Amino acid sequence: MIHPIIFLDFFRKLLAPLHIGEAAADAIAYTWLIIIVAVVVSLLATRAVREVPQGLQNLMEIIIDGIENMIAESMGPKGRAFFPLIATLALFILVSNLIGLIPGFFPPTANINTTAACAVVVFCATHIVGIKEHGTHYVKHFMGPIIWLAPLMFFIEVIGHLSRVLSLSLRLFGNMQGHELVLMIFFTLGVKYFMPLAPLPMMLMGILVSFIQAFVFMLLAMIYIQGSLEEAH
Repeated sequence: MIHPIIFLDFFRKLLAPLHIGEAAADAIAYTWLIIIVAVVVSLLATRAVREVPQGLQNLMEIIIDGIENMIAESMGPKGRAFFPLIATLALFILVSNLIGLIPGFFPPTANINTTAACAVVVFCATHIVGIKEHGTHYVKHFMGPIIWLAPLMFFIEVIGHLSRVLSLSLRLFGNMQGHELVLMIFFTLGVKYFMPLAPLPMMLMGILVSFIQAFVFMLLAMIYIQGSLEEAH
């Protein structure tokens, strides 16, 4: 296994000409690491597909079926078309959150650039789907129920939709960055003053937070896309 310091140094040198800073370089490096791990796991899980799943294939099928059932229940039959997007976001965010629990590793979701990128993807997908589904009539989603209030409602709705990017990105970033700081403080205190297992409760809490934040992001993405699919009233 490649030591995280060697991995980071390699990417920092690779990205040095871009002058993006160490924090952004670290986020990009770990993002690529997660992508590589996801590809490898996918290849291993589908290398020998069996009718009766075993091992890694069984685990991946449970995860995929769970996400697919959640999408179908929340979004209806039309929601299955968005399974690749929502499942990819959910798994990427979950692994990004969990990787921060490994000593020496940094979660990409603790960087605002990563969470903002995920939020922008959801924002663009929402409105692309809305325009594709309703055409020019999609503008009715921004006009409100009363025609004479349409100019005011349009302004308010635009602000509301733009604020979704801030909401999605800052919520995930704030929780993961805060957890990283707290875990670092407890780990330092545990090593210096207490027994080495002192940070363990915070790490268990970190696992819970990682799953919750991935679930919340996935749920909000489904709600936003489902809203663009509905007819305006």
